[in-house]
Amino acid sequence: MLDTETTGLEPEEGHRIIEIGCVELVDRRLTGNNFHQYLQPDREIDQGAVGVHGITNELLRDKPRFGDIAQDFIDYIRDAELIIHNAPFDLGFLSHELGLWRKEPPRIEDLCRVTDTLAMARSLHPGQRNSLDALCKRYAVDNSQRDLHGALLDAEILADVYLALTGGQASLFAAIQGQEVGGLVPEQVRRLSGERLPLRVVRASDDELAAHRARLVAINQESEGGCLWLRIDRA
Repeated sequence: MLDTETTGLEPEEGHRIIEIGCVELVDRRLTGNNFHQYLQPDREIDQGAVGVHGITNELLRDKPRFGDIAQDFIDYIRDAELIIHNAPFDLGFLSHELGLWRKEPPRIEDLCRVTDTLAMARSLHPGQRNSLDALCKRYAVDNSQRDLHGALLDAEILADVYLALTGGQASLFAAIQGQEVGGLVPEQVRRLSGERLPLRVVRASDDELAAHRARLVAINQESEGGCLWLRIDRA
């Protein structure tokens, strides 16, 4: 998971990266192998940008420049899959920084795969707000510490959002590969065999159906139209 903070919005206008934050997921689990670096941009930070992330030139005065950490960053992301929210923004800045570092720099896309969670969210939730904050609200991801943007914090939040976007918990079939599932190892999982008895069907009462419908409407309002069950009922 990667996020950056910058001095402004456009690298073509000379804006630079001032923070890179990455957290690593392996088998859908955080490993703690993070990459985090503040950077000296050699230019003033736009006041509008300071209002977003709270990073000032004073904070960055003694920090390294991108060229000082470029190789470490490349080694960190090589052969990985980069998960980025609004990937074109961050990739544009990273490509710009690499171009300032070397005349023939490596391309991020040649070093690793890139997945854009904004594009993924727009596909899943067309016509809805799909900012990181909106997705946190939709998927009940805690972002209460996010008063200001920060690359490492946003990368950590993005990890939770990505897991929600792609199905939440790891597959129950992980036991096939020898992993524990629900506290059980494969040898402890007992499969039922033989003839099954007929299942008893209990029908919902009118009051229960009405309560169910009211709950779906409340979920739909809270999720900004994202209640799948309500859509199925209407269909």
